[in-house]
Amino acid sequence: MRRYETMYVLRPELDLDAINALVTKFQHVVTQNGGGITQLQEIGKRRLAYEIEGVQEGYYVLMLYQGSTTIVKELERTFKITDGVLRYLTVRLG
Repeated sequence: MRRYETMYVLRPELDLDAINALVTKFQHVVTQNGGGITQLQEIGKRRLAYEIEGVQEGYYVLMLYQGSTTIVKELERTFKITDGVLRYLTVRLG
C-alpha cells in the first residue's frame, strides 16, 4: 500500500456542521475502499494566496492516508462533484 497526502480547501461560508460532514465524507471514501487514515489535521480558515472564484479565504484540511491508486481516483472524483470544495491536491509520499 502506498502513502498519500491530500490537502483540500473548503468554502469559507460553510458552517461547522457542513465542514464536519464533508471531512467525514472524505474520510469514508478512503476507509470504504480499503485504505487507512494515518493523520487528519484540520488547519482551519486561512487567506488564500490568490482568489479562487472570487473567494479570498478557505478552510484547509490535510489528510495523510495509505491505500491504492483507486482510492486516490475515487477521492478526487468525489472532490470534483462536491460543491463545497474549492481546490485539492494529492501527493504520493516516498
